[in-house]
Amino acid sequence: QVQLVESGGGLVQAGGSLRLSCAASGRTFSTYVMGWFRQAPGKEREFVAAITWSGSRLYYADSMKGRFTISKDNAKNTVYLQINSLKPGDTAVYYCATTPLGGPIRDRRGYDYWGQGTQVTVSS
Repeated sequence: QVQLVESGGGLVQAGGSLRLSCAASGRTFSTYVMGWFRQAPGKEREFVAAITWSGSRLYYADSMKGRFTISKDNAKNTVYLQINSLKPGDTAVYYCATTPLGGPIRDRRGYDYWGQGTQVTVSS
């Protein structure tokens, strides 16, 4: 059974940083892409970033380039999302998810398993 468990969220002041983690288990992820999405209150879930399990390809939403960095540790089966210079507009629940290689990376409908999410709240 596939499990994705996010952690690392919290309350942080604007300008601060957070590193979110997603621990993955239950399948061989070598042919999958790991993605991060976020959902703010009253808004749709939006794509943030994704990484192939090999690490050879990274994908970012245009609006996330520069402050967001996705990475992973294969030995720990864990994907990370580093967020710097946090803004109140980054306040959201952040989710990790998996999609098969070759699928629509930026479309949440292509992702088959999701974690429970971790709350990030940025105060001004």
